[in-house]
Amino acid sequence: IDIHHGDGVEEAFYLTDRVMTVSFHKFGDMFFPGTGGLDQVGGAAGKYYSVNVPLHDGMDDDAFRGMFKTTMTQVMDVYQPGAVVLQCGADSLAADRLGCFNLSLDGHADCVKFMKTFKVPLLVTGGGGYTKSNVARCWTYETAALLEIELDENIPEHDFYYEYYADVEYKMKVVPTNYIENLNTKSYLAEIQKKVTENLRHLEHAPSVHMHEVPPDSMIPEFDEDDLNCDERNGGVTGGDRQIARHDEFYDGDADQDR
Repeated sequence: IDIHHGDGVEEAFYLTDRVMTVSFHKFGDMFFPGTGGLDQVGGAAGKYYSVNVPLHDGMDDDAFRGMFKTTMTQVMDVYQPGAVVLQCGADSLAADRLGCFNLSLDGHADCVKFMKTFKVPLLVTGGGGYTKSNVARCWTYETAALLEIELDENIPEHDFYYEYYADVEYKMKVVPTNYIENLNTKSYLAEIQKKVTENLRHLEHAPSVHMHEVPPDSMIPEFDEDDLNCDERNGGVTGGDRQIARHDEFYDGDADQDR
């Protein structure tokens, strides 16, 4: 969930079915990076394993929650992942210097809370954000959501208290500096959802992975490093056999030509 399309991660797994990527982002108007259209669904073995939800300016909490929950419910049901990595870009919040959505802290954090309900291993990371005070608010709020801790609305005093948080009277909330018209009509969102659903119907479920039982520690033989010969212990006679440098490669030193 980010104002920008997750193009790098999508490209890394574009041709494989081992990972399904899902991106909710602003699309159109030559907005960076210019990728993430509905037609980008993956290729080769990864066809239909790239899911893109391209959105217009002004996305609000209700519409975003609806799209996110509906899409991710389908993804989790069809793909059945063993783990989820969720990137939370603070630039999709209202009042971001580069963003153009109207999301509140609650609307953004509801996505995190929703993914917890699936009870699969969940790794949550930060992401883009160009209004520094709101980046800190977002990541703090969503860390608390993951830990199921209720935060006080008032930000406690600390070293950067007066420098960063006077913008919203030192509160744990995001207030739009100017309202952006929501250009995501109901018919547009319905069409996006319909197309995503059609693409997911081409898939049955995530490819199976052969599982191997891990033996208990008591069955793993122990050995003493001193029993190993020098080559085995150090990777070579002096531990340097792997550090072989070609005579024509650049290196640090007086003769380094790459300076």
